[in-house]
Formats: sequence, structure tokens, C-alpha cells
Amino acid sequence: MASRPPLFPQRRYRKEINRSHSPVLANVMPWLSIMLASVVPQWLSIFSAPVLPPFGYLMLVAWRQVRPGVLPVWAGLPLGLFDDLYSGLPLGSGILLWSLTLIAMELLEATYPWRGVLVDWLVGSVLATGYILLTCLIGGHGAPAIAVTPVLFQILASILLFPLVGRFAAWCDRLRLIRFRSIR
Repeated sequence: MASRPPLFPQRRYRKEINRSHSPVLANVMPWLSIMLASVVPQWLSIFSAPVLPPFGYLMLVAWRQVRPGVLPVWAGLPLGLFDDLYSGLPLGSGILLWSLTLIAMELLEATYPWRGVLVDWLVGSVLATGYILLTCLIGGHGAPAIAVTPVLFQILASILLFPLVGRFAAWCDRLRLIRFRSIR
């Protein structure tokens, strides 16, 4: 007779002798992944208009949905400032929009504590669409001739790629909780 598989096959959650989480990796991973994602669209694009979605913003929203307690509400200030330095938008626009996003997500989490994959996708899509439209308004300095096609493509790409960004944030979260050998 075949033996039954273990009820909990994952070993990463149980206490092991001489193993513990790295506090540096656990605290730095969300910040570095968001900052790296903010820089990625500038590495991959040679276009005159923004075509790629704002990966840094999507990572911020994904991290907030994967682990609500990892990023404090004030994290929008330094992360938005870093994004402002690389995005080409006026200084302070990312700080404002990222901080407002974290405040809105905090209020949404307090109001509706239950959620699922589709709700997370809907919230992320609405926030990303609002962010892209507001950055077009801020970055265009009120110019009436904003190219609609790149903006629509950027919105569509953000909506479609948000679940993949969320999966990457979940993978980074698993990576940050890896147990290393500790000597005491």
C-alpha cells in the first residue's frame, strides 16, 4: 500500500535548527524590487512616448496587496521621489500620487478586509489607470495634444500585466523569507 503524501509538504514555514530569516533581506527586498521596477521602463525603451507600463507603481500596488504590513503608508514619499528621478515627470508628482495610492489602499483595506484575485486585479487596474491618466495630465503640463494611442496601450498593458507583476511580488516575498544558516 502506498504511503500518503505529507499534509504540509512545504518545509519553509517550520522552524529548523540553526536557520533563521535574514533581517536585512526581509526589510530591503520590497524597497529594492520597487526601485528596480521603477528603472526597468527606461532600460527597455527608446520611444518618444511612454509605451511600457509604470512597473514601479505596479510593484508598489502588488507589494501592498501581497503583504499589506511590509510597506508603511509613508513609503510613498521616498519611493515616489526615486521614481520621479527616473520617470521624467515633474519632481513631486510621483511623491504625491504614490502617497495618495498608499493612503487609498490603506483605507480600502480597512473598509473591505476580504478580497480575492479578481478584486485585487480590479483594484490594481483602476489604480494603474488613474495613475497613468494623472501622470499624462501632469507630465503634459496641461497641453491639449496628448497622444491617445500610447496612453491607451500603456493602460491596456498595465491591466494585462498586473497579475504577472503580482506573481513576481509574491516570488520576491518568498525569496525574502528564505531561512539561512545562523550561528549563535
